[in-house]
Amino acid sequence: MSRLPVAKTYKLFIGGAFPRSESGRVYDVATPTGEFIANASKASRKDARDAVVAARAAVAKWSGATANNRGQVLYRIAEMLEGRTAQFIDEIQKSTGASAKDASAEVHAAIDLLVWYAGWTDKYAQVVGGANPVAGPFFNLSVPEPTGVVAVVAPQTGPTSLLGLVATVAPALVTGNTVVVIASESSPCAAMSFAEVVATSDVPGGVVNILTGSPTEMTPWLASHQDINAIDLTGADSELALACERDAAETLKRVVRPGQFSATLGSIDRIGAFVETKTVWHTKSLS
Repeated sequence: MSRLPVAKTYKLFIGGAFPRSESGRVYDVATPTGEFIANASKASRKDARDAVVAARAAVAKWSGATANNRGQVLYRIAEMLEGRTAQFIDEIQKSTGASAKDASAEVHAAIDLLVWYAGWTDKYAQVVGGANPVAGPFFNLSVPEPTGVVAVVAPQTGPTSLLGLVATVAPALVTGNTVVVIASESSPCAAMSFAEVVATSDVPGGVVNILTGSPTEMTPWLASHQDINAIDLTGADSELALACERDAAETLKRVVRPGQFSATLGSIDRIGAFVETKTVWHTKSLS
């Protein structure tokens, strides 16, 4: 007996929940040949603001967790993603036209990258921070701390569906930051399925917030938002990135420029891009 397939509408992921866009807007997601796949919510300026509010509310709990606990949570995401490998391969193939081999390689690379970053949660401080030589009976320590809320424009071209998303989101999470990420506009299916993985992986609500829609529409608002501490423009085109970098300067945001780091590989420097360094002085015991 024949049946009609149930077309999916991918919602946003804000504060641990899956709301529709407040504007009610959706757009078609299609294969490279134009075949309809699903509907995706087109996030508005208010949706972006709601995501920032959720991310800010989650900073204290996530940054206050132990480094070991954050590592366990990131590893749990990798475990859950591993269990849904076939689904992600199918979604990447449909939305990007990738071969089964390439889609499989992308999913497994994303899983491996999550495990890699999970291993750095309790180690990055030894690389980014350290003890400084000083004259006198003092200890002087450089201690890295999370910068706060990080806005991310995920890669929009290349292996973007999953690997580019993980490569830009995971390093910010390592140190205790929360994120608001704009997924690939043309192939958001795997990104929103990744949101479902995050929602079932012990990640506190609001730590990861994923928006779908137009980066050109949303990124300028995030770049100028006064409650965002850093912005990763990896997936922005050069014209948009330049304008947003200027906007970000008004509120002294940390900025990662397009091409500054690999869009798909792990990087200790990318972890360090989203920390603030606190200098601590301590008197040496004279006894």
